[in-house]
Amino acid sequence: MSQSTPHPPEDPHPGILRTETRASLQNQGITQTPPPLDYNYPDVGRQDNPIFPEEYTVETSTGLVPEQTLERIRTRQSHPDNSSSEEEEDREKSRDTVEFVTFTLHDPENPFNWSRTYRWYVTMIASLLVVCIAYGSSIVTGGLGLIEDKYHVSLEVAILTCSIMVCGFAVGPLLWSPLSEIIGRRPVYIISLTLYLLFNIPCALAPNIGGLLVSRFLCGVFSSSGLSLAGGTIADIWPLEDRGMAIAFFAAAPYCGPVIGPIVCGWISVGTHRLDLFFWTNLAFVGAVLLLVGSIPETYAPVILKRRAASLRKSTNNPLIITEQEKTKPSFRDILRTSLIRPITMILTEPVLDLMCMYIVLIYAMLYAFFFAYPVIFGQLYGYNDGQIGLMFIPILIGAAFSLIATPYIEKHFRRICLSRAPTPEDRLIGALIGAPFVPISLFILGATSYKHIIWVGPASSGIAFGFGMVLCYYAVNNYIIDSYQKYAASALAAKVFLRSGGGAAFPLFITQMYDRLGLQWASWLLAFLGVGMVFIPYGFYVFGGRVRERFNGGK
Repeated sequence: MSQSTPHPPEDPHPGILRTETRASLQNQGITQTPPPLDYNYPDVGRQDNPIFPEEYTVETSTGLVPEQTLERIRTRQSHPDNSSSEEEEDREKSRDTVEFVTFTLHDPENPFNWSRTYRWYVTMIASLLVVCIAYGSSIVTGGLGLIEDKYHVSLEVAILTCSIMVCGFAVGPLLWSPLSEIIGRRPVYIISLTLYLLFNIPCALAPNIGGLLVSRFLCGVFSSSGLSLAGGTIADIWPLEDRGMAIAFFAAAPYCGPVIGPIVCGWISVGTHRLDLFFWTNLAFVGAVLLLVGSIPETYAPVILKRRAASLRKSTNNPLIITEQEKTKPSFRDILRTSLIRPITMILTEPVLDLMCMYIVLIYAMLYAFFFAYPVIFGQLYGYNDGQIGLMFIPILIGAAFSLIATPYIEKHFRRICLSRAPTPEDRLIGALIGAPFVPISLFILGATSYKHIIWVGPASSGIAFGFGMVLCYYAVNNYIIDSYQKYAASALAAKVFLRSGGGAAFPLFITQMYDRLGLQWASWLLAFLGVGMVFIPYGFYVFGGRVRERFNGGK
């Protein structure tokens, strides 16, 4: 026996979809005061003061919010009778009303509604992607002698094959970040990583050093999409209160990835003496990660809703069903200003951002310094080959693992702060306060144990302290920048990536000479004293950060 379907009441405007009213929006938490913009709110096409900043995080029963209704809430226009007001709003619906698309209640396409298990799976894939890219940057450090012999170049030029890919990391995000806001993260990942995979082929077959350097730079440009977008992917799927632990895994990835490179390729160098195998194995790694990344659906809410709006416009023949981002059609000049000029302007005008970025630059550069200091130390003192030198990097991974054990306790402390009062960006620096002293400590240990009569465990163990400190500092400072520059967090992070990559590219070019001139002890101690001076940055901002940000109008 078939069950009859009740007929909806006759609509005075056929073809117009049911939309939200003031009462239903207020029930969903829409108030007169717009909330702060989420970290992932799109920069491209953004109005100065969006009327609907909740569009990508709120869920409504109909999935359509009239702009006029929002304006009534934001300006607190009242009506003597609420019920008659809702009926009047329904009667006022016309094709002249812009309607913003939102997720519906319990929407399966909303990444926040994915199961916790699946969200952790996506987090691990995003972190693995960063490991893969960072690994690719350091693979040549496992066989610099092979580059010198094959292309008849100096050690400095051989080291440049590592530095020039890191330079590509600074350039690429200026393209990939705005493009992801227009077409989505998934297409950008697939396009850029495919190009990265292909450019490993000329790296392996390069007939001269010029071809290798150009190919490595392009590898850096194309692979940098993972470095610039993976953090956004994690923010796409985790609400703010759960985001910290996921970000900690992401924070460890760009530092653990480069450590694996010399471990793997050191033994390839010892066992085969074939430089091309470095790039063929990297190509296979990229291919496997590309398949995993390509299997993940789109996570960026603005693009998901933009596609839904396009589908609704087609099915209802109503061109006014849009997302707020689509109200403004950005010109190429606007996109250029957002992606290139704003990060550079922030570097020149925001001392808070500059100091925090310089701190990250120092730590990232010291990591790359280890890649070229270890071959000098363990090669000169113990006569180790490339494979054995690569094993000395394992303690850095152990230290990073310890930092991931400590992170849940730091996050628990932050949640307690959130329950007792409104958190400030400075509350995010707890991890840096713990980790900062370990960076110079590790370098003091490295210098003090760089003597031939001391067993290799001494200098190698310095990596544990360094790995622990660097991950905690990066995780804390990353969150601090996001919370301090919430409205322009994407531009602030782009500035951080630009500066960090510049430091990572520059340091390797003089580390070997520094150890040769100053000696194994004082070269490490010089870096340690530099690290001691930089320790005061997180401690200083923890105490005075609020006043400094207010003084320089930095962040919220």
